[in-house]
Amino acid sequence: MTAAANRIAIVTGASSGIGAATARGLAAAGYRVVLTARRKDRIEALAAELTEAGHEAMAYALDVTDRAAVDAFATAFKKIAVLVNNAGGALGADTVAKGDPDDWRQMYETNVLGTLNVTQALLPALTASGDGTVVVLSSTAGHGTYEGGGGYVAAKHAEHVLAETLRLEIVGTPVRVIEVAPGMVKTEEFALTRFGGDAEKAAKVYAGVAEPLTADDVADTITWTVTRPPHVNIDLLVVRPRAQASNTKVHRES
Repeated sequence: MTAAANRIAIVTGASSGIGAATARGLAAAGYRVVLTARRKDRIEALAAELTEAGHEAMAYALDVTDRAAVDAFATAFKKIAVLVNNAGGALGADTVAKGDPDDWRQMYETNVLGTLNVTQALLPALTASGDGTVVVLSSTAGHGTYEGGGGYVAAKHAEHVLAETLRLEIVGTPVRVIEVAPGMVKTEEFALTRFGGDAEKAAKVYAGVAEPLTADDVADTITWTVTRPPHVNIDLLVVRPRAQASNTKVHRES
C-alpha cells in the first residue's frame, strides 16, 4: 500500500490526452481516481481499463462550465486529496484584429471559469483531507505571448493568475497549489481541435520537431509534483521539449 492508497484524486478533462495520461499516472501511484469529462463513453472506457489493471477508478460525466452540475458533483465528496484542473483547450489562431469573440469566450469559460468552478466547489473537501493538492494545468502561453495566440494566451494568463492568487489566499491551510505549464505537447486532439479539425494545419504545428512532449511526459511531471512530501509545494513547473527554447523559438529539422 502506498501513502496515497484509498485517497481520492479528481481529474477534469480526463477523456483524452494529458488528462487521461494523468489519471493513469495517479492511479499507478495508488490514488482512487475520479475521471470527469463531457464525453461519458471515453471516461467510462478509461475507468474500465484502470479497474481491469487493478486500480480504483470511476467515471463521472461533467461539463466544468456548468456551475450547477459542478456543485452537484462536489456534494459526493467529504474529503479529497488531489484535484487536477486539466479541462481546457485552444480555439483558433487568428490575430486580435480578426479573432472570433465566441472562441475567446469559450476558451475563457473552459480554461478559467471551469477551473474556478471546480476549485471553489471542491476546496472544502480538499481542506478537510488535511493534506490537499490543487493542480492547475496552465501552459507556457500563460507566461509569454505569441502572434495568433491572443485568445488562448489571455485565458492561460488568467488561469496562471488564478493559481498564484489562490496560493496567497489559502496559505496556512493544509492545501498546496501547484501550477504545471507545458510547452509544445503533441497529443491526438489539441492542435486538431484548435484548427477546427484541419489535420494539415494541425500537423504544421509539430513539423520538423523531432521530439515534442507527449501526454505521458506531462502526466509524469504532474504525478511527480503531487507525490512530493506534503510540506513541499512546487509553485510553478515549466516543462518544454528540448527543441523549444520559448513560445516563439523552436528548432525544426529540415
